Amino acid sequence: MILPDYDFMSDSTEETSTRFVTFIGPSLKRFDLAITTTNRFYGKKLVTDLQAGKTAIIGPDDLEEEGYLEYTFNLTEEEAQELSQFLYLVVGTVNFTD
Repeated sequence: MILPDYDFMSDSTEETSTRFVTFIGPSLKRFDLAITTTNRFYGKKLVTDLQAGKTAIIGPDDLEEEGYLEYTFNLTEEEAQELSQFLYLVVGTVNFTD
């Protein structure tokens, strides 16, 4: 099989840790999340909404950005607030790595 000429910018493998969390907030919105910790992305987490199939790289600074969670995960303001409260517990302080 002949592969096309790919111009790889990066290709690496690393051990990661993934936390799977399901919870229902006061708005009765169910969140099914996969939160992956990796050495990439300057200590931020990969947060995947398993129902919508959407993933974002999230750190504390992203949670401070107005409308970020609403836009990224297609949430109402109330739902985004619930998710934000949970994610503050998860993402914590960003630790820079090499």
